[in-house]
Amino acid sequence: MDFQLTPEQEELRRSVRDFIDQECPKHYARRLDRQGEFPHDLWNKIAQRGWLGLPIPKEYGGLGGNIFDMALFLEELSRAMFAPAMTYLISSVFGATSVGHHASEEQKRFYLPRLANGEIKFAFALTEPHSGTDALGMTTWARRDGDHYVIQGPKIFVTAAQMADYILTICRTSQDPKKKSHGISMFVVDAKSPGITPRMLDILGGKSVGTTTIVYKQVRVPASCLLGELDRGWHQLVHTLNNERISIAAMAIGVAQAAFEDALKFSKKRIAFDKPIGQFQSIQHYLADMAASLEYSRLLTYKAAWMQSLGKPCGVQATMAKMVASDMACKVTYNGMQILGGYSYMMGCDMQRYWRDSRLLTIGPISNEMARNFIAMDLGLPRSY
Repeated sequence: MDFQLTPEQEELRRSVRDFIDQECPKHYARRLDRQGEFPHDLWNKIAQRGWLGLPIPKEYGGLGGNIFDMALFLEELSRAMFAPAMTYLISSVFGATSVGHHASEEQKRFYLPRLANGEIKFAFALTEPHSGTDALGMTTWARRDGDHYVIQGPKIFVTAAQMADYILTICRTSQDPKKKSHGISMFVVDAKSPGITPRMLDILGGKSVGTTTIVYKQVRVPASCLLGELDRGWHQLVHTLNNERISIAAMAIGVAQAAFEDALKFSKKRIAFDKPIGQFQSIQHYLADMAASLEYSRLLTYKAAWMQSLGKPCGVQATMAKMVASDMACKVTYNGMQILGGYSYMMGCDMQRYWRDSRLLTIGPISNEMARNFIAMDLGLPRSY
């Protein structure tokens, strides 16, 4: 078993870390988090270096990378700031990957080069007020009207919709009472279409990227905006789930790594009872557990990414990676709060930002409770929902 990254992957990691350390210092991330402002200048610089094109084939202006490359990139980006990493996940996993696998050649040539160079951003609208984990319970419909579809219904937790150019919208196009997964379709909807007005939600973390609720009010979409096959959208969407879960795991590792580094540095400098607190056994145990949990999560995530990059079945491994890494990030950032004590409770401290951002990753895009159900079913246990 070879745990060594390729020279190209080592160079990618080093380049991204050097770039992030220079272009996204902590005071910059803190300011944007406080103001709820997206780092557009940072995003443009990422685009200039070609990294937005990591999952996009070279013939469409990308770098032709795989999910392992994306995981390395997201880990380093999340170590600095959550917002661009989440936006990258949406545009790359649900944007570039969905288009790359299911779009017509004409659609690929229109969207993929623009995604690669940062000209456009995607948002992803699946969740509804009454259908989160039970996504197949969605009530948003798209009905054919001549050479258009008319979309009607609510969506919630649509991340970055307020700054997206296109929204990959999942809705029903037919009803099969025997098979709920049939009759769902995917549409690439112009975010400026009449009838779409995103409303910002006040959220705990991820404030620099934001999330919205949208009510589609008789939104007319050209039939050419259908992505892939009519009524087969759920089966197409499932194709992206492994990439999504591996990406979330990588983001969790990045946030936790930043928290660990800050806590370790603090423990060496903070003096109490005439010595650095890092000399106290309780603090040492916190840090040892944090380091071990990070390594465990990283190995599990890299294994899932490696399997996915080779086309091996890895649904369970990807789900395990997401579940373990996000639980780990919440614990590591919580322990980081304990180590920093009262300092961590101030909004000018990065540790509270890591803690707030990591909390989302256990809830979505699949809750860790649902992830455990999925793993249990793979073990041969009966379905519990």
